[in-house]
Amino acid sequence: MNHQIEYVRGNVHTNSVENFWSLLHRTLRGTYVSVEPYHLSAYLDEQAFRFNQRKTNDGQRFLRAMVMVPTARLTYAKLTREE
Repeated sequence: MNHQIEYVRGNVHTNSVENFWSLLHRTLRGTYVSVEPYHLSAYLDEQAFRFNQRKTNDGQRFLRAMVMVPTARLTYAKLTREE
């Protein structure tokens, strides 16, 4: 979408994606401060989960995250890129 011409076309707009990038930027600058480039995909995954679950309460979000725990194995070697 060309912002010099328009911001909205029918039901299509850029507000959601701009909101996502703003939240990611604030998280990386404020909460995580120092992020290594090879971990960026994990931070993006976490922020995407939080953004997609933003209309649920903390309890529901926690339960949804716990359901995913058995499939989310992260070894130390993978974390430190020693594979």
